[in-house]
Amino acid sequence: MLRRVLWLLIAASLASCRTVPPVHEVSSSAWEVRRPQLQARDRFELKGRVAVAAGGEGFNARLRWTQDGRQTHMSLDGPLGAGGVQVTSDGSGVSIVTSRGEHLDKEAARAELTNRLGFDPPLESLRYWILGVPQPGHEAQESLDTQQRLATLQQDGWQIQYTDYMSVGGEWLPSKLTLQRQGVRLRVVVDGWNS
Repeated sequence: MLRRVLWLLIAASLASCRTVPPVHEVSSSAWEVRRPQLQARDRFELKGRVAVAAGGEGFNARLRWTQDGRQTHMSLDGPLGAGGVQVTSDGSGVSIVTSRGEHLDKEAARAELTNRLGFDPPLESLRYWILGVPQPGHEAQESLDTQQRLATLQQDGWQIQYTDYMSVGGEWLPSKLTLQRQGVRLRVVVDGWNS
């Protein structure tokens, strides 16, 4: 009788044991799943810093970026607010407001932006690259890290290297990236994401 009770207790103990899967704080889904999800993300905000070197010149600025559908709103502010510019783009057109309050649209805006930065920025592509994905519909060469995130990307003549990521709402988003193209180097450090 005692043996039967012991066996029943052992069987009940084993039946109550279960393996608990490990808790993963951040998704490491397959790239084929994550890429279209990130490319479809049309609302996000970030704050960070940017360092630009182009044509033998360079500058540092604070960066604030708001993406709302196709509308990109970007503010670049130099030290103590000097040399700031606000950029708005819908993918096809661009407008800017300079630190002097001048409003420029279309070709005048693009010329002023190119003059200030030292290169014509790929605004439509940047909206995807900052999220750590290639722009859809454009040929790209990708290499991934061990956690299924972009390590490098080549697209439209630009080479982008992703050197660090941060966890944002259970997803990995870039926190450090460098973009390069013939004589242009753009380094972005993201201090915080809201998405």
